[in-house]
Amino acid sequence: MEIESITDKALRKMVETGTMKGVIEAKRVRNMVQFIVDAGGFDELGTPPNFGFHALTGDRAGTFAMTVTKNWRLTFTKVDDHTIADLNLEDYH
Repeated sequence: MEIESITDKALRKMVETGTMKGVIEAKRVRNMVQFIVDAGGFDELGTPPNFGFHALTGDRAGTFAMTVTKNWRLTFTKVDDHTIADLNLEDYH
């Protein structure tokens, strides 16, 4: 899959340069981003290891999340079956 845009500055730097400074649970996040990139389509994000992939509801409807640790999530929106956007690392709880 393609990642169209990354919101979090430290996460963007990690993806672009490999620098993990400022990224919580950096190794797990790196593995999760690689899982997203390697997925053949949006539906594959829910297959093992799915990292707790789920759709958000309420005022966050249209956003999807994957569990990093405790309250931290990778969140993103679906552009099409092969592209996500607005990838963010956040504590939204």
